[in-house]
Amino acid sequence: MSTKNDILSSIRSHTVQTCDMPAIELEAIQYPDTVARFTEVIKSVGGSAIELQEGEDINRRIRSLYPEAGVIASNLPEIRIATVNPDEVETPYLLNGTALAVVQGEIGVAENGCVWIPQNVKEKAVCFIAEYLIILLDKSRIVSNMHEAYEQIRFNDNGFGVFISGPSKTADIEQALVIGAHGAKGVVVLLTTV
Repeated sequence: MSTKNDILSSIRSHTVQTCDMPAIELEAIQYPDTVARFTEVIKSVGGSAIELQEGEDINRRIRSLYPEAGVIASNLPEIRIATVNPDEVETPYLLNGTALAVVQGEIGVAENGCVWIPQNVKEKAVCFIAEYLIILLDKSRIVSNMHEAYEQIRFNDNGFGVFISGPSKTADIEQALVIGAHGAKGVVVLLTTV
């Protein structure tokens, strides 16, 4: 038995009284137009959200946003301009030099402009190593608040997921704002309709 299990076993054997979890009723913030609020908030944190028009060519739109992007990583079948599939590289190190990554988001949150991205690629590093990131998101999957988002999150077998809101940024380094320190220098959410 491991030390962790020893400790947990000891705690369980010395617990005298147990209590049921209290009922929690939250009155979380609600937005009448979650898409408009999401678009506004992601812009305020340095990203952007663009609604694709019905019938618009997603590959042409991506190319117009990043015309100079050389290495484009994506495992999404509809992204025909991808030059690297992150599911087919032997090691995440081979994704170094990726100019643009295109990934699928699952849930958007209007209150803070973030998108839940489950690990739906073999190499999750693609979300952080790319210079720029495009997240595809069905606009009907934008909820008002984090409470609603957490109610919908289901972990896959990989057990990894991340909320991303705008480009990576930090102000730890000499109290100066640095964009792209820990991830993408720019994030665009392409809002689609399924």
